Amino acid sequence: MEGKTVYFDKPGVENTDAALDLARDRARELGIKTVIVASTSGKTAVRAMDVLKGLRVVIVTHSTGFREPDTQEFTAENRKIVESKGGIMVTAAHAFGAVSRAFRQSEIPQAPATYVVGDLIASTLKVFSQGLKVACEIAVMAADAGVVRTDEDVIAVGGTGAAGRGADTVAVIKPSPAHRFFDLRVKEITCKPRL
Repeated sequence: MEGKTVYFDKPGVENTDAALDLARDRARELGIKTVIVASTSGKTAVRAMDVLKGLRVVIVTHSTGFREPDTQEFTAENRKIVESKGGIMVTAAHAFGAVSRAFRQSEIPQAPATYVVGDLIASTLKVFSQGLKVACEIAVMAADAGVVRTDEDVIAVGGTGAAGRGADTVAVIKPSPAHRFFDLRVKEITCKPRL
């Protein structure tokens, strides 16, 4: 099999439309029915609902309290739009962070600042790109939530948070739940930034 990978000059929001178009086209070419999209505020999610029309779209948000306690970054207005267009929402702890992030960010003296397995997995995947790390992580989160099957490939769409919002990475992934992480397979990288 021969495939095409698109490399963006820079990471960031300016690649969102192209990344979503590539995700839609690759899903159709491979007969993949589900696309998982990472979205923080919901802007990318709303755009995805239009571009990915006809596909099953799962939106994965940041966990509530990710930036500030008791705050959800995904706006209520954008959630309403996504759900009205048939999008499936997943809001959960980050698969590679979760409770281990508390140790790394803790100011409590008895909690040692340490990096654990999830951090190591995330950092290793970032060698390829932050967006690929996100794509793998949301595939795990969606599998944990039971909204995707582990015996069917999905398209996962991630982005590079440091560069701003939006999507810049698309991958074909066989998802797995967190407790079976090493069953996950990145089968193709459709696009990513050339970092």
